[in-house]
Order: sequence, then C-alpha cells, then structure tokens
Amino acid sequence: MQKRNGLMTNPVYAEINVTCTIPIVLFFSLDLLKFIKSDWQIKRSWYRPFCSGGVKNKKMWHNILIVIILVVLSGTFAGLTLALFGIKLSTLERKIKLGNERAKKVYAIRKKGNLLLCTLLLGNVASYTIMAVFMGSITSGVIASFVATSLIFVFGEIIPQAVFPRYALQIGAKLSWLVWVLLIVFYPVAAPIAWVLDKILGKEPPLLWSKQELGEIIKYHEDVGDGIIDKDEERIILGALSFSEITVADIMILREEVFFLEAQTILSKKVFETIKEKGFSRVPVLSQNRKNIIGILLTKNLIGLTANHNQTIGDFCDSDRMIIINESKKLDDLLNLMVYQKTHMAIVVDEFKDFKGLATMEDIMEEILKTELEDQKT
Repeated sequence: MQKRNGLMTNPVYAEINVTCTIPIVLFFSLDLLKFIKSDWQIKRSWYRPFCSGGVKNKKMWHNILIVIILVVLSGTFAGLTLALFGIKLSTLERKIKLGNERAKKVYAIRKKGNLLLCTLLLGNVASYTIMAVFMGSITSGVIASFVATSLIFVFGEIIPQAVFPRYALQIGAKLSWLVWVLLIVFYPVAAPIAWVLDKILGKEPPLLWSKQELGEIIKYHEDVGDGIIDKDEERIILGALSFSEITVADIMILREEVFFLEAQTILSKKVFETIKEKGFSRVPVLSQNRKNIIGILLTKNLIGLTANHNQTIGDFCDSDRMIIINESKKLDDLLNLMVYQKTHMAIVVDEFKDFKGLATMEDIMEEILKTELEDQKT
C-alpha cells in the first residue's frame, strides 16, 4: 500500500488499468505484422483524408473526434479506479462524521465495492476496444500503432494516474454523477461478476493501525503538519498509547523508599511532628512484623487531634478501599481500578503477600504525560 496526501492507494489497481491496453496493442501489432510482410510498403494514401474535402473528410474528422472522446473517457475510468479505491471506506466514514459533504457523495458509490470496480474496468476496456476500431478507420500501420500507444500511455494512463489520486476526494465528488450513470448502464454485465467476487472475497476489510503506526502518524503530523498537533499534544497522545503496555513494576516506589507507620504506633507529639514534616496526605500502615499492609492513613483524619497515648495509628487507618496488586499488573487496568475504588494509592505485594512497594495515581499520570509531577501533599 502507498500513501498519497493521507489517502491509501493500491498499486494493484494501477496494474489492472495498464493491462487494459492489451486489446489495442494486439490489434495494432497484427496490423504491424501485415505491414512488415508487405515488404515495408506503406499505403501512401494514409495522409490524404486529412487533406481531401467532401463527405470523406467530414467522416474522418468525425472519427478523430470520437477517438479523442474515447481517450478522455478511458483516462477518466483509469483515474477514477485508482482514486476511488485509494480511499478506504473507514476514511470516508470518519470524514462523514466530521461533516464532510464530499465524503458523503464519494461514500455512496465507493461502498459498492466490486460492482464499482467491475463497472470502471468494463468502461475502460470498452473505451480502448472501440478506440481501436476507429483508429483503424483513420490510419494504419506504424503510424496507427504509434499514435494509439502515445495517446493511451500519456492521456489514458500517466496523466490520470498522476492527477486523480492526488485529488481523489474532490474529483470523486465532482464526477459522482458520471459514476452513477455508468453503474446503471453497465449493471447487467458488471453485477453478476461483482456478485461472484463478493462471494469469493467477502466484505472489504477495514483499515486498522497498530499502536506503533498510530504513534508514527502522530509524530509525522507534529513534524510536518503545520501546527495540526503541537509538541505537548504529541507527548500526551504518545504516552496514552503506550502506558497500557507498562507494568506496575516499572513505576512503583520500592519499599525502601516508602515512608510508613506501624499500626501499634502511639499518637504521640513526635509522631504528629514526623507526619507533618513528611507532608504526605496518605501514609501506608504496616503490621507489627512490618511485612503486611493493614490500611492507609489519611492524614486529614488527624486534623484537630492532640497527642493521646490511648490511641494508635491503627485506630485511624482505612482498609475499606485499599487496593492490593502484584507488580505484573498493567497500568491501564490499575488506573481503571483506582477510578472505580476512588483511591489514589495501590499496595504492591509479592507472591507471599509481603509488602513490596507502592503505586500511585501520580505515577500513572507521569507515564501518560511524560513529565514529572510532585507527590501529593497536605
């Protein structure tokens, strides 16, 4: 697949269009063989119809006009085939949701799929075949072969396939009326062939991008998109695309770095001063053996209290919304769990359920935003 101005093009259709020149090439190749067999005797009368007058002259110019029209039609069919099938249905559906009127016109014919393909190719082949007949009535031999090949190559293939895909949506919308006419005219012949193709090939597969491909698209739009996406948006989008592949082990705060309190700790003045000095809004509370977390202390619950030797930290810790996870958990799953439980902290344990570390909402946000955030305090 190749990409031109955001639209996907399939080189297969270009090859199909080129093969449509076979009838005209065969026709004039046979004529050329006759020419060689006649010992290079070219009819000297090939140029006379252009100079003579009368009915024959009018008929000649009439045939030339028909050839010109057929060349234009064949080029239009070739260009439309490449342009329309270079636009994926999913792309048109997305543009329609954004209110693009051109996409609506193109989608109506593009969704015909194999029927549209058969119609355009049938029109293309018919144009070449009929043109061969009229070219044979105008001139013959090497001249006819050279003129026909030049017209087909330049105006029937090169120009349409260079221009139409570049402006696929605009041209497709403008010529949608012509395509509808062709669909009706060629329906008796094209419909059975399209039906067979539909049964064999099935529905057209949607165009899907992997996360890595989406990331490259975002980077490309930021680099050359003229302000469509700025650096901050690029950073956040790339972070959102990648954070679901990161595990808790990659972001967690290890036990050695965690400030915690024991459940049996008395609410002394020193404890109050230590909590105030650390400034954390949530403090893990461990059991006496310092292996298991029994809850989270919300320091706001200590506001207004004074030192009391009859109360311990364990009396104020909250264990109802405590999240206990292992280090292999994905960050997207953890974020959803935190939102559901309405908590900002998760306890990480090992296979023996021993306390190993912490994972916080701030840590997840840092991975998405790709920037450092201050720990929540006070």
